[in-house]
Amino acid sequence: MGACFVCTVVLSLAMPVFTQQRATAPANNLDWPTFGGDVARTSASTAATRITAANVASLQRQQVMIDGIVDASLIYLRGVQVSGANRDVFFATTSYGKTFAMDANDGKILWTFISAGFDQTATPREITNSTPTADPNRQFIYAASSDGKIVKLAIADGKAVWSTPITILPMREKIASPLSYYQGHIIAATAGYIGDAPPYQGHVAVLDAANGQLLHVWNSLCSDRHELLDPASCPAKQSAIWGRAGVVIDPATGDLFISTGNGPWDGKTSWADALIQLDPNATEMKGNYAPTNTDELQRRDLDIGSTSPVLLGDGYIAQGGKDNKIRILTLESIKGTAPHQGGELQVVPTPSGVQLLTAPAVLKTGNTTWMFAADRGGTAAWTFAGGMLKDAWKNTSGGTSPMVAGGLLYVYDPTGNGLRVYEAATGRLVTTLEAGRGHWNSPIVVDGRIAQPEGTANPPRGGNAAAPAQGIIDIWRVAN
Repeated sequence: MGACFVCTVVLSLAMPVFTQQRATAPANNLDWPTFGGDVARTSASTAATRITAANVASLQRQQVMIDGIVDASLIYLRGVQVSGANRDVFFATTSYGKTFAMDANDGKILWTFISAGFDQTATPREITNSTPTADPNRQFIYAASSDGKIVKLAIADGKAVWSTPITILPMREKIASPLSYYQGHIIAATAGYIGDAPPYQGHVAVLDAANGQLLHVWNSLCSDRHELLDPASCPAKQSAIWGRAGVVIDPATGDLFISTGNGPWDGKTSWADALIQLDPNATEMKGNYAPTNTDELQRRDLDIGSTSPVLLGDGYIAQGGKDNKIRILTLESIKGTAPHQGGELQVVPTPSGVQLLTAPAVLKTGNTTWMFAADRGGTAAWTFAGGMLKDAWKNTSGGTSPMVAGGLLYVYDPTGNGLRVYEAATGRLVTTLEAGRGHWNSPIVVDGRIAQPEGTANPPRGGNAAAPAQGIIDIWRVAN
């Protein structure tokens, strides 16, 4: 695995008009109910943000101090009942397992949930980098706890409705990626910790959202077994599912797409360093892909699972990796349970030719698809048509997972150089909003607000995990 570190959009007359259909429309079109905004993880907003190139530099900033680091992203619901009042609310989970609700208008913490019996100071190694997801009924959210559990929380007061463990050894295996809600199911994936210390295996867990019952499990190693594995009971190790977007869902079919990290691949029951397509219940493999040099990727710690699959539409899919490449594939070419190696339509370099550890953003502009991505050394935009990516623009400013909204592209630089705002069509830098250092944290832009967490869950290089630290949520708002 390794530890490392897009609406209706109108630009100027000289630029294209960006329009996109949401993969799955939220209950309120001003909500941002899950990582990426929808189950396909497009990270593209269709809603009016009231933030423009003309006013973004003058937004009013608030820094909210929180107990713990949100090394992930926030979600947002507009006008939900919390503590007996109708409120606009951000929700997030800290690396040490606290899930909280925050008033989006004043930054006040409305409630905080910590898993029962979990002492975060006694077991500081147990962390999560997951983002919660909201139920379409807007009464509940689902969050990953740092002790390996998924929990359903009432939005009104933060009380737990149910809690289900999906990791047997939470000191070895964590929930790193965001959760998804789809048609009554909660979908989660697991990964390992810094250093890839075995035993652990990446698996996809499907839960009943009503009661937390574990319905199905697909294991990327020992895939012939369909139960939640005791990691020590499977001879194959690693194969973490740790991409920032986690499980990506095709809203047309419900199929689940994941990519896996370092570990063994045999095209039979071991599926490390691979892209996998599962049926909606995670009971059947419907497609798979691995590079022809899978053994080399494993040996050199260059897992393609460093980033999640990207659905480009019309049967095309993109898959990046730590080997500095982005591959274009067709769903037809990966179809079936027989192993597929190679067969890429196109291979292009990552934005700056280094490892891709982030989730790209995707939007439609008429008949053209745009893809935006950032790595440590650059940000880039491509247009996609005819099965090929074509360079649109790129620069040498790196960042985390980008988001596009209102014709603007937002990219957070975790080295402490702020939140950069670009014209999405041209790459022109509009402004840089002040923000401190971070890790995988990424912005959301909703309803006249930008929310960006700061800080990192990773311990200092060469050091041990420390006690929970104080974190920051930056919120910029359009003045009333």
